[in-house]
Amino acid sequence: MTEKASILLVEDDANLVELVKYNLEAADFGVTVAMDGEEALLCVEEQQPDLILLDWMLPHVSGIEIVRRLRLNPETVNIPIIMMTARTEEDDQVRGLNAGADDYVTKPFSPRELIARINAVMRRFRPSIATEMLEFEDISLNTAEFRVKRGDRPVKLGPTEFKLLRHFMEHPTRVYSREQLLDAVWGRDIYIEVRTVDVHIRRLRRALCEDGEPDVIRTVRAAGYALDSAKT
Repeated sequence: MTEKASILLVEDDANLVELVKYNLEAADFGVTVAMDGEEALLCVEEQQPDLILLDWMLPHVSGIEIVRRLRLNPETVNIPIIMMTARTEEDDQVRGLNAGADDYVTKPFSPRELIARINAVMRRFRPSIATEMLEFEDISLNTAEFRVKRGDRPVKLGPTEFKLLRHFMEHPTRVYSREQLLDAVWGRDIYIEVRTVDVHIRRLRRALCEDGEPDVIRTVRAAGYALDSAKT
């Protein structure tokens, strides 16, 4: 049984707080809420969370200033931080990441995507408390046992197809180019033809749709692939 992870949600939009808190608690996270920057810093001082979900635009102290302060403090430098913001410009994303954020989610986002991003960051920084189960529609993937099911049917995957599916399930609906998938699944230091990705995508599709289930791997022309809602 995995340890329940504690998340500090820093957001001043009460409606968004309610939505995110509900979904995080349903995913078995412990959630503390701070509605402004000063309150967030006090919460971290009182009890360090396992991860911080941090809005950029906050009263009193901005999200990016909170990131800078936490990264300058030896006691808080390693707390994982995901920034949530309506800022979509690339320069803003770079600013947030350069300040020390570990990931960046733009509003509006789906709770499912947010939880997948949290789990992905947790696996990097807090592997002992990261969830072992990933779920998307009727597909479940157990990262500890290397098992995959679609509904009640076991899905047999090779190691590469398992890594591909895991990557997609950690980032549902996001489109990845072949080059990005090569870096994420095979590694940056290995040279492999980009068309190799297509071969493994076909194998993954066959395994997931063996009994005629709808295809959840979406091909985006001239862009790449994404895990998306099944189309009949």
